[in-house]
Amino acid sequence: MPIKIENDLPAALELEKENIFVMTESRATTQDIRPLKILILNLMPTKETTEKQLLRLLGNSPLQVDAELLQMASHRTRNTSAEHMFKYYKTLDEIRDCRYDGMIFTGAPVEMLPFDEVDYWSELKETMDWALTHVYSCYFICWGAQAALYHKYGVPKYTLPKKLSGVYEHTPLDRYHPLLRGLDDSFWCPHSRNTEVRLDDIVKISDLQVLSYSREAGIHMISDMDCRNFYVFGHFEYDADTLLKEYIRDTKKGLDVPVPCHYFPGDDPEREPIVRWRGTANLVMQNWLNYFVYQKTPYNLTELG
Repeated sequence: MPIKIENDLPAALELEKENIFVMTESRATTQDIRPLKILILNLMPTKETTEKQLLRLLGNSPLQVDAELLQMASHRTRNTSAEHMFKYYKTLDEIRDCRYDGMIFTGAPVEMLPFDEVDYWSELKETMDWALTHVYSCYFICWGAQAALYHKYGVPKYTLPKKLSGVYEHTPLDRYHPLLRGLDDSFWCPHSRNTEVRLDDIVKISDLQVLSYSREAGIHMISDMDCRNFYVFGHFEYDADTLLKEYIRDTKKGLDVPVPCHYFPGDDPEREPIVRWRGTANLVMQNWLNYFVYQKTPYNLTELG
């Protein structure tokens, strides 16, 4: 089934070239079916790249998805045109009375700042609180996951001695959890961050369950006990060359960053990266959409509360 997006969103053309089933808004309105309404709060600076990455995962599902894009009104992005933001992104005030089956909170390149020094922190907290009564299930990524855990449970983040960058092996810890259904005994996922949350803090919170773990990268996925909120510290959505581009960008800035682990053959950055997370990425997203959004959300979204 397709993902429904606005008729002329730039990501649509590239996704169609990849044979991702994209349905324009005008075509979707003629179908007698209620699609899943998914809201994406895109906090990344390269908005269009992140749009494509997430829409690709959402579109590779048998469910029809109606995706909308949200921005922080209190923050002005410098890497995406104002025209693009005005045309395709909404603010919280514009959707305050709307309800959604699911919502994705992306990461953001602000992890070295204390949470309350992020310029849109107050608005982000308001958005997370709003989602409690207006969204059935939330999927938080990387810094977005750290921010949500800090806001709801007071879980701190810690600065790593050096950047964690690479593709790491993970172990599922609850093979019967629907989010992990169909996963192999071990799987791979990219990470790219300078901070972490620690297992010692998470196990003190009875409402949280660690779903997957990496000996090298630490905690990977967490669920609350109601299975309404999922916190994912890796980047399943990454393209094949995302870590490569980050590595080139950082080295050109003169930063002392490590070569991404387990990413280049022989850890040689002159060789083409190996993609070994794409299948797991699609499966996890489909599991979230199917088991925790499609099968759980009330048909009438006004019943959310």
